[in-house]
Amino acid sequence: MPAKRKTFGTKRQEMAHKADRLSKMKLCHFTKQEVERLLQLFKEFTKAITEEVKRGKEGIHRSAFRDILHRHFDMTDDVLMDKVFKAFDADNDGYISDEEWVIGMSVFLKGTLEEQSRFCFGVYALRGEDSYIHREEMFMLLKDCLVQHQQEEDAEEMQKDLVEITLKKLDMDHDGRLSIEDYHKAIKQEVLMMESLGPCLPNARCRDSFLEIIADDKNKQKC
Repeated sequence: MPAKRKTFGTKRQEMAHKADRLSKMKLCHFTKQEVERLLQLFKEFTKAITEEVKRGKEGIHRSAFRDILHRHFDMTDDVLMDKVFKAFDADNDGYISDEEWVIGMSVFLKGTLEEQSRFCFGVYALRGEDSYIHREEMFMLLKDCLVQHQQEEDAEEMQKDLVEITLKKLDMDHDGRLSIEDYHKAIKQEVLMMESLGPCLPNARCRDSFLEIIADDKNKQKC
């Protein structure tokens, strides 16, 4: 029995130490206690012992993360959910680690305007934030934004018009493609354009609900 208590205590200390380290990182906007609660959630989401875990692949895999996005953030678009997963999975190993989870959630829920616009651009761009978004990619992202009750050819024309309107708003240097610099400048002028290519951030209700789950006790008392 004493050995078990010692093991539990050691794990608790390790989590507290990790939470302290992560809460001091530049991209982290959570308190130490909030990070601890995020790490506890991470542990719950990954508690099932799978073959991948046995081979050292511990973390939140794609389908589990999509379930989190759907259940907690009302996201339903499969393509965008996969792209959000890739934005969280910084090392591109197919799993979201505990550190990627905390830093990803920090930007996702509490990021600055620049951090969230960079995140969104990375979700939209096929090759990440250092590439460009072209008309063809915008067409693919926007094709499900219109209700498909028109004739197919009419719907396609409307989609093309929507792409041109969106590109005109975002393409600040007028070169026919969207760069991260274009995107930042456009968002600073009109923040509502941030998710113009599809929802990839939580709405206010879902964001506040999730933040309530992990809220620091001091902040709860203030509320």
